[in-house]
Amino acid sequence: LNSSFVEGAQMWFEQTGCNYNMVLDPQRTVYRSFGLGSSYAQVMKFGCLLQYGEYGAVDRDFPDVPPRLLEDIYQMGGDFLLDDAGKVLLCHPCKTPFDRPTVNDILQAAERAKL
Repeated sequence: LNSSFVEGAQMWFEQTGCNYNMVLDPQRTVYRSFGLGSSYAQVMKFGCLLQYGEYGAVDRDFPDVPPRLLEDIYQMGGDFLLDDAGKVLLCHPCKTPFDRPTVNDILQAAERAKL
């Protein structure tokens, strides 16, 4: 496993205080299987750039990531909820960097899985 992936993951854990398990996917096999990719056009849209610009006005910092660890700044994310067996309960590939499902959407998907 590429040491930059491990270093980047460790840095993320330190900066966020998160204690969840993490799976590293350097070849982005799982990432692509969920239909995710990169989009210069979506990341560089005026609305996204405006929102990034507002971070300074509200004293919100970007994650502190050394440039050597940045591989694909145009990578689009997504939110996925899986059950213990790996069945996908919620699939939300982001249309923009700020596109996320609501908490209610996630909770409803989890509730539907109980039925």
